[in-house]
Amino acid sequence: MIEKQSPDYKYLPQKGVKFVKKYKQKKKRSHIPVRMNILFFVVFLLFSVLVLRLGVVQIVQGEEYKKQVERTDEISVNHAVPRGEIYDRNYNKVVYNVPQKAIMYTPPKNPKPEELYEIAVKLGGLIEMPEADKKKVTERDKKDLWLLENENGKSKVTKKEEKELSDKELYQLKLDRITDEELETVDINVAAIFRKIARATELTPTIVKNEGVTDEEYAIVSENLGNLPNVEVTTDWKRAYTYKDVFRGMLGSVKEGLPEDKVDYYRSKGYGLNDRVGYSYIEESLEDVLQGSKARVKTVTDKNGEIVDIEVISNGQSGRDVVLTIDMELQKEVENIIQEELRRLSQYPRTTYLDKAFVVMMNPKTGDILALAGKKYDKSKKEFLDYAHGTFTASFEPGSVVKGATVLMGYETGVIKPGSVLVDEPMVFKDGTRISSVSTMGAINDLTALERSSNIYMAKIALAVAGDTYRYRGGLNVDMNKITDMRKYYAQFGLGNKTGIGFSNEVLGIQRTPDMPGHLMYLAFGQYDTYTPIQLAQYVSTIANDGYRMKPRLIKEIREPTENRRDIGPIIEETEPVVLNRLDMKEEWIERVQKGFWRVVNGPRGTARAYFHNVPVTVAGKTGTAQSWVDGVQTYNLTFVGYAPYEDPEVAISVVVPNSYYGNSQPFPINPSNNIAQKALEKYFELKEKNNGKKDKDSEENRAGQDETPQAENVESETGEGE
Repeated sequence: MIEKQSPDYKYLPQKGVKFVKKYKQKKKRSHIPVRMNILFFVVFLLFSVLVLRLGVVQIVQGEEYKKQVERTDEISVNHAVPRGEIYDRNYNKVVYNVPQKAIMYTPPKNPKPEELYEIAVKLGGLIEMPEADKKKVTERDKKDLWLLENENGKSKVTKKEEKELSDKELYQLKLDRITDEELETVDINVAAIFRKIARATELTPTIVKNEGVTDEEYAIVSENLGNLPNVEVTTDWKRAYTYKDVFRGMLGSVKEGLPEDKVDYYRSKGYGLNDRVGYSYIEESLEDVLQGSKARVKTVTDKNGEIVDIEVISNGQSGRDVVLTIDMELQKEVENIIQEELRRLSQYPRTTYLDKAFVVMMNPKTGDILALAGKKYDKSKKEFLDYAHGTFTASFEPGSVVKGATVLMGYETGVIKPGSVLVDEPMVFKDGTRISSVSTMGAINDLTALERSSNIYMAKIALAVAGDTYRYRGGLNVDMNKITDMRKYYAQFGLGNKTGIGFSNEVLGIQRTPDMPGHLMYLAFGQYDTYTPIQLAQYVSTIANDGYRMKPRLIKEIREPTENRRDIGPIIEETEPVVLNRLDMKEEWIERVQKGFWRVVNGPRGTARAYFHNVPVTVAGKTGTAQSWVDGVQTYNLTFVGYAPYEDPEVAISVVVPNSYYGNSQPFPINPSNNIAQKALEKYFELKEKNNGKKDKDSEENRAGQDETPQAENVESETGEGE
């Protein structure tokens, strides 16, 4: 039987079969080791290359790669985040932001002067810098630029000097040898640009020009961005003012660049050197609120320090909006009243030293400042300067307006009682010193003393507090230290004290050390210590508010900004009224002084009886005249403090007109402080009626709209917020 052969066998002679089989097996085995060797060799080569590459990366290039990693920074930058806006108490926009075209530059890490110069030259051919920036270019700036333009001043030094001098000495020598004629060749426009970009913080966007960027400049820079590394066109903003110069000084200013005396402070809070910050008053004091939050970005640079990518980690947020307690319409009218009065008074004789006036109006129950006005008159230029801050940075002898505090001090110390009668007579002392009132009034009580403004009544109270009584041509034996006790009583009203308005430059006034007994009497009728207009406003508010001294406040609310900027956002924080103290005096005593203040304005012999007839409500107050001195010339300060309505006070006022006239004590033909107070109060109640009428009209329109609208229940009232 023939066996079936495998396909690996051929038909050969029988005896050769075994040989062929073995041959085939041997041939097959010989190929396996060769292929494996080739594979192992290839793997070995690849592994060797990998090890070599890793060695190069880690050992040879490791430091460079480490530096590249370190060049990836996360920094905070200011991308022109708009500041918060400012509103008045009636939600009228006062300060807002206006968009404007801008040219911006972001310097790389460690920029070379030559690179900055090249960019400055290119930009200089495309844009014209504002004159204000050109004026900032110093001689040193021009010299630095000249050296860059002229091979780093190589021609200005010898080879010997190059070898012998240090780099610093060599550079200074070059600067010294640049002539005025050579400096004239420097392009001021290019110099102004170079100055800005050379002072910019690396990796931080810096505005090159944002004032007066024309459409042509904006377009041509945009077209040439490919040739201007790290330059971009953008939209910036600037502050605008609805009421122009009204309250302008108190609103403060916003400037680019940190104040020199606060660089460390702002840097610790994450500010860049070129950031814009509030420089004075409200803008400065509310910087944390108005500034907003910066965008956080990750800036990636290559090994040369060039910016290759900017990744936004978090977007910035606009600053929060601020609602003031100020009524800007009232503020505008009060400023106009002051200006008109100063302009009119300056035409009278004996008014050489009259150049300023102040008005403070506040709600005595809440401390809300309704108007804070001060004006300084330049008679030669016939121009007015805003001097509102003078209401708390300047102090004056107030005169008789403080007599309400003196009477209350008399009640508290027990030297007089409500209704006590004292004789108003000229007081003549042993050394011949004489004190008198405007007229000899005879036996008068406390109310008459306030109504007719008796100096003698107040002087006798002071003598009694100091432990003495008046004797005709007698000497005085008083405790001079009692003036400290007297000042403590006045301080309860805010006189000679910080009012709490919140500005660091608020002054206390001048409190001198008395060197004669008579000074205690002068203090009692306002002829010794000096007080600020806002202290006087707080003082009369305390009397009007039944003895509660309120902290003056300028900020009513902090609100979240809205995207459209047409609507007011939701309230974040609302400032609550703060009671600083309550007079340590009986309620009936305060009411007694209130009645005396009523008689000043409404009594038959009141010192202000000729004024306030046009005010639609009953006014109470106190007048004052005080002697002062300017350049050795005796002048007179005229003051008024008051409140209205008498029955339920809602507005208190202080008016100070320093150095109103000079010469003798003969009364001036008109009283500017009373005039200003009358007109200001008239305007307050006129605007109040106007606003109430507007609210009523709006309410009627809303009701009509609701009646006409089928889905009226879903319609929000436009007048509901903030009332």
